[in-house]
Amino acid sequence: MSILKDLKENNSHAEEIRPFRIHVTDEEIADLRERLGRTRLSELPDTGWERGVPLSYVTELKNDWQNHFDWRKYESRLNQWPQFITEVDGQPIHFLHIRSSEADAKPLMLIHGWPGSFVEFLDAIGPLTNPRAHGGEPKQAYHLVIPSIPGFGYSIPLRATGWTPARIASAFIQLMDRLGYTHYGVQGGDTGAFIAPEMARQAPDRLLGIHLNALLTFPSGEEGELNGLTEEEQQRLARMESFNDGYLQIQSKSPNTLAYALHDSPVGQLAWIAEIFKKWSYPVDALAEQSIDRDLLLTNISLYWFSCTSGSSAQVYYESMNDPMAWIPKDPVSVPTGVLVSRSHDTSIRSFAARDFNIVHWVEYSEGGHFFALEQPQLFVEDVRQFFTRVCK
Repeated sequence: MSILKDLKENNSHAEEIRPFRIHVTDEEIADLRERLGRTRLSELPDTGWERGVPLSYVTELKNDWQNHFDWRKYESRLNQWPQFITEVDGQPIHFLHIRSSEADAKPLMLIHGWPGSFVEFLDAIGPLTNPRAHGGEPKQAYHLVIPSIPGFGYSIPLRATGWTPARIASAFIQLMDRLGYTHYGVQGGDTGAFIAPEMARQAPDRLLGIHLNALLTFPSGEEGELNGLTEEEQQRLARMESFNDGYLQIQSKSPNTLAYALHDSPVGQLAWIAEIFKKWSYPVDALAEQSIDRDLLLTNISLYWFSCTSGSSAQVYYESMNDPMAWIPKDPVSVPTGVLVSRSHDTSIRSFAARDFNIVHWVEYSEGGHFFALEQPQLFVEDVRQFFTRVCK
């Protein structure tokens, strides 16, 4: 029985935490390769990245995925970490739960974004749970909980509409309750940078702090708020205003229509994700492989393909854009907040963030892009350690 069929049919003992292992069948792997072998490709001559993924690059990735990528090798790597499934608010939630051997380790949740997955954090798990073995101190150890956002990875099937960041935050708070964690930290990037603040608003007495990267900050329209912005901050604001948000417009307005193409075509799924990784990784003018191992990129894309989540993962954009509560002014987050900024890609502006968060830690890095934990795991780990050491004194 395939994982997807098993997840759809196993509805018993909803609140039970059940061990989980990824196992894609040989038939599913053969089907992927057969589909890749039948791919139809076309391109307007003399075009490059300005119009999307070039034919030469998508062909190279397709051939690698079809003929050289060893899914079983990376499936084994993913399965070396304990994984579980439980059900919260009627929705299956998949998560990794790695307990540190250090007696004083603190619980920490790591939340991915789109088009990422828990794969983003693979190289951070060892240093965060076992700092002794990675140049750290025992007091810097964490028990990690790394969930898959509903509709992503193996948090499937998506059983209802309405999974906004606030509802996901509520489910993740319940998950931590179920695991017996009463006080904990949360780290989130991209979509995770929307979910973590909602957790802080809903359970401020529970969260030790929130650490965010790829944080979006917006002007409020108040007179004079743009005065005093540095030249770099003005460039960030301009970058946000000129951002190519075609993917966002489609996923927030027609996620179902997009899903039919990506769900049926592995090269469609490949190109859709590969373009974002190229645009959002560092260096700006290089391919994603300059900072991200290609096999990890293909592992992440394979996870979307084998879990059939091209459509369900896009729903979070629809829910976010159509959530009336998202557009109502909220009180500032009182929980201590740390912000990690990629100077090449992020549009975070400190004065805007300080309006909405209790900022106690703000660090900007010249290296690393949007997928910071995946691109610069060592810097990511160090920044997380610094922030939570500060707030957990």
